[in-house]
Amino acid sequence: MPYLKTLLVFVLLGLQLLPEANAQKKSKSADLFAANQAKTVNGLVEGTLEESGVRAFKGVPFAAPPTGDLRWREPQPVQNWQGVRSVKKFGPRAMQLPIFGDMNFRSDGMSEDCLYLNVWTPAKSEKERLPVLVYFYGGGFMAGDGSEPRYDGESMAKKGIVAVTVNYRLGAFGFFAHPELTKESPHKSSGNYGYMDQNAALRWVRQNIAAFGGDPARVTIAGESAGSISVSAQMASPLSKDLIAGAIGESGALVNTALDPIPLEEAEQNGVNFARSLGANSLAALRAIPAQQLLEATGKPGVGRFVATLDGYFFPKSPVAIFAAGEQAKVPLLAGWNSEEMTYMAVLGREEPTVENYTKAVQRLYGDKAEEILKVYPASTAEEALQAATDLAGDRFIAYSTWKWMDLHSQTSNQPVYRYLYERPRPPMVPEMGNASAGLAGGVVKADDPNAFKMPQARGAVHSAEIEYALGNLASNKVYAWTPDDYKVSEVMQNYFANFIKTGDPNGKGLPTWPAATKGGKVQVMHIDVKTEAKPEQHRARYELLDKMQTK
Repeated sequence: MPYLKTLLVFVLLGLQLLPEANAQKKSKSADLFAANQAKTVNGLVEGTLEESGVRAFKGVPFAAPPTGDLRWREPQPVQNWQGVRSVKKFGPRAMQLPIFGDMNFRSDGMSEDCLYLNVWTPAKSEKERLPVLVYFYGGGFMAGDGSEPRYDGESMAKKGIVAVTVNYRLGAFGFFAHPELTKESPHKSSGNYGYMDQNAALRWVRQNIAAFGGDPARVTIAGESAGSISVSAQMASPLSKDLIAGAIGESGALVNTALDPIPLEEAEQNGVNFARSLGANSLAALRAIPAQQLLEATGKPGVGRFVATLDGYFFPKSPVAIFAAGEQAKVPLLAGWNSEEMTYMAVLGREEPTVENYTKAVQRLYGDKAEEILKVYPASTAEEALQAATDLAGDRFIAYSTWKWMDLHSQTSNQPVYRYLYERPRPPMVPEMGNASAGLAGGVVKADDPNAFKMPQARGAVHSAEIEYALGNLASNKVYAWTPDDYKVSEVMQNYFANFIKTGDPNGKGLPTWPAATKGGKVQVMHIDVKTEAKPEQHRARYELLDKMQTK
């Protein structure tokens, strides 16, 4: 009996201490947030508190620096650290040449040591379990950075979302394949390092995002252009498909494009040829080349692009086959493209947009299939020729592949697909820009640059124009004279995105109803502009014809 009495005392004492222990745990969590700190699996980090009340953690490492012997290795774990690590400024951006004029970096220089991410959270404690957005930047897998103001996560965080931007390796650093790399790999694969960086970031989010008030079970991945292509790639890969709850794609998919993965053997041979051009006859010699020298070599004439590989690991088969077989991440998808993804000059070159020139250009491109193309991209006047050439250029560039991705996903996933067409043209530039004009993909061409090619006047929303609208970052772009209508469009588009991130459905109070496309159903497309409204799909015949030509 004395034993039972003693046991009873201990049980009662334990019950009394439980609330105190929980209170201490809560207090510790609140103390961390009050100090703008978060406890990751690798150690404590300390960020900043913005005026909006959002906490920002910039330059958080999610993988070991891919330098030295780790160049062209899949991302390795971060080394733990002692004490508190300051994460108050963006990390370095990935190695890249200055390709696009619309990129504005806040990064801490450029380095091979680039595997950092940034977190913006509105949470007041780690108990909140808020939905999470992970955004991949665009730039053709050759440029871009998570520090770009147009991707800034503070505006999304103010909508009740934990926002994350992710760096990943680019160009030869991210997609170089070589027989020696394949041989040393535990998976007998090479290439796809940039995609594996994204996967490593998603695994980091799964492990750590709760410490920032995020819900690891509610992660939506998103991106524009190469970032959108990355979203489709992560959905297709068995390494990532279980890490995501939703997907947003803005203009791009890794489905029937020039960037589709190529056979590993072909990529390895390309790698051997590139190594030979550098005078490097071994992997050790390649890894000994300084990063800047390697980067400059990729920009020389005759050096092709470094693209993904069918490596049997990240991609067990082509993404189009994965989506067709229903083996992708079966999650809600919101995707679309812009009304002028590419200039008519991609079809007509320097020729005037007349019916005759347009017809000849189509005949050059399609040979004996030209008549079929002209039926679905018809033109009987100069104005119609200009529009038809613009539509064909945009579809060939990026719209068709994005359409194919959505079409396949709606057929094989049993998940809703929400499709948009973004139509709001950018306003004129601010007076301070002088006689500058817009370049391709949103760049700015200075009037006094004799070597710059002047683009024709935009006819609609050009490639990448929607990013600042969708993420609520118009004010960060000082080039254009934004109007109240622009802010209205931004509010609508951002709210659609925020609702989708929270629930898997973009619809919500005060927004025009956005119907989902489902298997066998009629597709409604949300036209996003000053007047935003859903309309029946109008140009399916175009994409079905391009698809038929692609798959023959």
